[in-house]
Amino acid sequence: MKNTLYISLFFVLFLTSFSKTEEETISLTIEVTHLRNSEGVVQFALYNKEGSIPDEDYENYYKIGKGEITKKGSRITFKQIPRGKYAVNILHDENRNGKIDKGWIFPTEGIGFSNFNSIGFTNRPSFNKASFEVKGNKTIRVKAIYF
Repeated sequence: MKNTLYISLFFVLFLTSFSKTEEETISLTIEVTHLRNSEGVVQFALYNKEGSIPDEDYENYYKIGKGEITKKGSRITFKQIPRGKYAVNILHDENRNGKIDKGWIFPTEGIGFSNFNSIGFTNRPSFNKASFEVKGNKTIRVKAIYF
């Protein structure tokens, strides 16, 4: 009887450990629609630290990836990230050079940040303004802004 109890307890703990691992694995999907064309790729940068945005040279990101463009839209999923606070920056990299091309002052390609519908001198992105909580699998949309 005692052995049966120990075996049952072992199986409960064993199975619980697997379900806990699945809960701790989080995926964040980022979608961008309404790009001005289907040229190039969309670069998605994920940030997880205060002060990491703005990041014009892409040096402070937590994870980065590129998504192909289909029908003027793109998406990417960052898998196996921990729960926490994140912010997203996107670049419609029309010439595929991996950097923000600029005119005299403003970017000539589309950029965007989570929680932003417009960007300007009085509405500059920061991690604090662009961040959001991720507690489980989540999908967000980021607007591409063209100047």
